[in-house]
Amino acid sequence: MFVRLSIAVAALSVLTGAALAQGAKLTDPQIAHIAYTAGVIDINAAKQAETKASNKDVKAFAKDMARDHEAVNKQALDLVKKLKVTPEDNDTSKALSKQAADKLAELGKLKGSAYDKAYIDNEVAYHKTVNTALETQLIPSASNPELKSLLQTGLKIFQGHEQHAEHVAAGMK
Repeated sequence: MFVRLSIAVAALSVLTGAALAQGAKLTDPQIAHIAYTAGVIDINAAKQAETKASNKDVKAFAKDMARDHEAVNKQALDLVKKLKVTPEDNDTSKALSKQAADKLAELGKLKGSAYDKAYIDNEVAYHKTVNTALETQLIPSASNPELKSLLQTGLKIFQGHEQHAEHVAAGMK
């Protein structure tokens, strides 16, 4: 539990800290980039889990994560093209990418049930963090109604992911 909580706190501070430290409200192009980056991070983690996981429930969960996050990211790309908006890289998305690369490398060193547990615990913490950021920062900061709607739809999907991850984690104890 402590490990999950510390992962969630660290991820939340990365997700929110860079934007808050600047004291600036996030723009829609920045929000779009952060949301897309968060999806890519989970897709990459899922693809790693699809090959490394040994538990059938963890493998199935990873397959669902890749499918769902790829679908949401496709909708996000379609929306930014429609709106003629270029997602803007920013300190938050850069920090997320760096942290995710470090976490993937850490997970990549594990095998078997140790990998399965670490991956699913990370997924629980990651979805809690992303969901909190969507609810408290990204959705309230979005000014374009279509972007806001996409983020709200994503939040509902990702809340389901969080519950699914918690269910898988509970079954592994």
